Amino acid sequence: FLWLLSIYDSMCYFKVKIILGGEMMPYAVDLFCGAGGCSEGLIQAGFHILFSSDISDMVEVTYKNRHKQLGLIQGKNTWFERADIRELTGNRIKKCISELDIFKSKMIPDIDLVIGGPSCQGFSRAGRRDKSDPRNMLFGEYVRIINEIRPKYIILENVEGFMDMQFVGYKGLTGIEYPDGSVTPDLLRSELKEIGYKTLEPKILNSADYGVPQRRNRVIFIGYREGLKAPEYPVPTHRPEDYVTLQEAIGDLIVDEKKRNSVWKKLTTYQKESRAGRTPAMNGKPIPSDVATNTELSKISPVVKERFSLFMEGETGSNLKRRVLEEGIDLSDKPALIELCSTKFSMSSEDVVRIFKDAKATIEQVEVVLTKKNIRQRLDSNQTSATIVTIADDYISPWEPRTFSVREMARCQSFDDSFEFLGKRTTGGLKRRVEVPQYTQVGNAVPPLLARAVALEIIKIL
Repeated sequence: FLWLLSIYDSMCYFKVKIILGGEMMPYAVDLFCGAGGCSEGLIQAGFHILFSSDISDMVEVTYKNRHKQLGLIQGKNTWFERADIRELTGNRIKKCISELDIFKSKMIPDIDLVIGGPSCQGFSRAGRRDKSDPRNMLFGEYVRIINEIRPKYIILENVEGFMDMQFVGYKGLTGIEYPDGSVTPDLLRSELKEIGYKTLEPKILNSADYGVPQRRNRVIFIGYREGLKAPEYPVPTHRPEDYVTLQEAIGDLIVDEKKRNSVWKKLTTYQKESRAGRTPAMNGKPIPSDVATNTELSKISPVVKERFSLFMEGETGSNLKRRVLEEGIDLSDKPALIELCSTKFSMSSEDVVRIFKDAKATIEQVEVVLTKKNIRQRLDSNQTSATIVTIADDYISPWEPRTFSVREMARCQSFDDSFEFLGKRTTGGLKRRVEVPQYTQVGNAVPPLLARAVALEIIKIL
């Protein structure tokens, strides 16, 4: 008997339950799961995450804590395995699933969906692309796992650079040696065809089209086992004129009460949903939150605070520098910067204010006043957020001279407020190569609402 129990809203947010001697749900495996952005979206769409894996001990703490919140208990109805994908096998995944309490004395079910986002640093266009980065080869390990557990459907997510990354001397899972210059999507589609999977043409989706208050393009790659029905890519639910703006997403999180009351009047639909929760627990009810977690702000000096205050909404560091040089700027209410310049250039306070106001400051003098990062930007409250990154100080709040909290960035990724990010808040230097603190967990994640939109297309045809 197939019962459609509920339809949550007009955006086709629904959950299918099959009642046949008990309750069942479509089953999924989440590889390279990170803190759990994909898992959140899958659960919202109606999937039960049986197995998930990531290499980081830091994301493990966050991921397992969240699943415990939702009633997904390690060893009982789900399993998280901290492992290098190169050492993980399909047999290990099936063994972990078979030993879950919910499957004792029962046959292991078919896996309906495997989703994963192989590490993308080598593909990224945001930094230096490194063709020799060993992480570029992890999509091949993803194919190997697919072959070993044979799910019905597969989804792979990655950055835009995934579309045109070229390989030299690539040898596939079945021994095929590909010509030099082969690009990743072609390799992936060929490899999947060899093991009995058809694929859709990979597509770049903008998260803002699906209700995420962020301009974040991601390559989505969908495959399906031969003999099964082909899915489709999700149709956008939001048009550019309907995109959720930064103010609609996080205006209620402005720290300064006077400023908050001047720009934020009442909870928006997005804010209400974030507080009430979109991800249902095992009892079918989302977890509400009072926005108490992950709200700590970075401590900054008076000089840095005044530097941040120089930015206009939507302005980048390079544009600010040009404006100061060409138009001048009033520093009369910036005592820390005036003192810094007075000391640095042996000038009176009056002279400092005058040369900057009259646009007569030299490049050297301007660089003392401004932030050292030209890529830093003050975001525009009336636009969607720029792509959330892993570095905490790249963006400045539109309303206050500060960077964003983990909670504000998580809101821009469409995480529920009840989702708590654990571990170190941030890190720096060489530690960035190995540590995955809270800001990185947020920046690396797939927006749950984007994952939900894609997962619902699989739900439709299961």
